[in-house]
Amino acid sequence: MRARPVAIWSILERACEEFGERLAWREGEENLDYRTVRDHAASVAGFFQRRGLEPGARVSILADNAPRYVSTYFAAAGSGLVLNPLNTRLSPAELRGILRDAGSRLLVSDQSNREQALALVAETELEEILWMEGDASSGVGWEEVLAAGPEGFDPPRVDADSPAQLYYTSGTTGAPKGVILTHRNVVRHAENARFELKLSPAEVWGHFAPLFHLADAWASFAVTMAGGAHSFVPRFHAAEVQRVIESERVTLSNLVPTMIVRLLAEQCAQPAELSSLRLLLSGGAPLAPAVIDELIERVGCEYAQTYGLTETSPYLTISLLGAESDGLDADARRARNSRTGRPFHGVELEVVDASDLPVRPNDEEVGEIRVRGETISPGYWQQPEETALVHRNGWFYTGDLAVVDEAGFVNIVDRKKDVILSGGETVYSTEVEHALYELSAISEAAVFGLPDDEWGERVAVALVLRTGFTLPQTELDEHCRARLAAYKRPREVHFVEALPRTGSGKIQKKALRARFSPDS
Repeated sequence: MRARPVAIWSILERACEEFGERLAWREGEENLDYRTVRDHAASVAGFFQRRGLEPGARVSILADNAPRYVSTYFAAAGSGLVLNPLNTRLSPAELRGILRDAGSRLLVSDQSNREQALALVAETELEEILWMEGDASSGVGWEEVLAAGPEGFDPPRVDADSPAQLYYTSGTTGAPKGVILTHRNVVRHAENARFELKLSPAEVWGHFAPLFHLADAWASFAVTMAGGAHSFVPRFHAAEVQRVIESERVTLSNLVPTMIVRLLAEQCAQPAELSSLRLLLSGGAPLAPAVIDELIERVGCEYAQTYGLTETSPYLTISLLGAESDGLDADARRARNSRTGRPFHGVELEVVDASDLPVRPNDEEVGEIRVRGETISPGYWQQPEETALVHRNGWFYTGDLAVVDEAGFVNIVDRKKDVILSGGETVYSTEVEHALYELSAISEAAVFGLPDDEWGERVAVALVLRTGFTLPQTELDEHCRARLAAYKRPREVHFVEALPRTGSGKIQKKALRARFSPDS
C-alpha cells in the first residue's frame, strides 16, 4: 500500500497520475485536464524558484476566485513556500499591515485588483507582481511563465509540519492574527473531507465562497484528491451562481448563511434548474432552521451544517446524519440536521466546563468546545503568547460555547465574547436569532449586547428585512413574547440595510456594538 502523502504538492501529483485525462476545470473556453493543470502549477512553482524564493519564504495572493488561484495554492506548496491569501475586501491599511507582518516578497494578483496591487508594491517590501492575466506591465505575466514550462522544476522535500499557508483571521472579536497551517494540516483535512463527504471523480465543486478564506479553499485540495472538477464564480452573485450550477452541473458547494439567503431570494424570483446539487454545506455562522426548511423546499438537495475555524483547517463538525439517528421521526431528524453537528472525521472534540470536565450530554449544560487532531494549527505567526492562550494541555480551545445531546451532536449557543449577561441571566444570541428568523419579513438578524445601567447589558438586535416587507413593532413584540423569556427579548431594535461582515461573511457584532452603543 502506498504511503499517504503529507505534502500538499503530492495531492496534485497523485491526481495527475490517477485522473490525468479527467477534467479539472475550464479556463475561458479551454477545458484543462489534471495533467495539464499539474504542468501549469509546476511552471509557476519553477518561476518562484528561479526568482530565488527559498522554502519558507512568504508569497501573497490578491485575487478573485479563478482556476489560477487554485494553481497558485499548489505552486506555492510545490516550491516549499508559504502562501498568504489576502482578503480582497480589506482596506489598504489593513493589507499593508498583513504584508508587513507576513514579510511577503512577491504578490500574485489579477486585473480586478490591479490598482490595489500596484499600490501595495509601492508601499511595502514586496519585490514583484505575478499577474494572473491581462496587462503584465509592472510585473511578470502568467502566460510568460507558462511558456517557460515546467522543465527544471524540482519540488523540495518538505517537512510535514512546516508552514504551508498563512491566513489572517477575520477579526470579528479582535485584531487579526496570522494562522499557520502546515502541510500535514491541509492534507489530513483533505483526506477527512474526502471520506466524510464521500467525494468521487464525479463531483463538480462550486467555488462560490471566496478562495482567500477556508470556507472554500479547503475544497481545492479535497476535490482534487478525489479527482473531481472545479467550477468558479469570481465573486458571489446569486444569479451567476444559479447559472453556473445549472450549466456546469455542480454537485456540491459550501456557502456562508448570507449567501444562502441571497440564493434563496433569487431562486424565488427567478427559479433555475439546480437538480444537479446533491449536497449544500453551510458554514461561518449558524443557519436558522426556518432557512434550512426553505432551502430544502426550493433547491431539493441534501443539506448539512458545518462548523470550524481557520485554526482548524477548518471543519470540526458536520450535521450529516448517520446510524445514530436511525429510528427518529422526520421532525426529530430535521432538528438534529439543523444542529452544529457531530465531530468531523479525524477530529477529537469535547465540550467542557470551567474545570475542563466534559458537560453532561443532556442538551442543557453549556461548555466550551475544545478539539485536537492533525488538522489543528500549531499556532499564530510570531505570536507565542496568543498561541499559548488557546493551546492548553494538548487541546485547542475554540472560544465557542455549546451544548451536546445524547448522540454526540453539539449545538453552538454563542461565542464566549458574544454572550449577553442581562440582570444576572445569561442570554445566548443564537437562540434569540433563531426565534426571530421564524418571521417571514426578516432576511437577516444579529443579536448583541449593549451596556445598560440597570441590567448590566440589554439585548439589542439589528434586522435586515426582505424586499417589500415591513415589520411593525407590535408584531415583533408579540412574536417574541410567545417564544422567548422576558430577559431574552430584544429591548432595542435597529433596522439596517445590511449587516457589517468580514470578508468570509461572518457578522461583525463588535462593529454593531460600537455603532449602537450609547457612548458612540
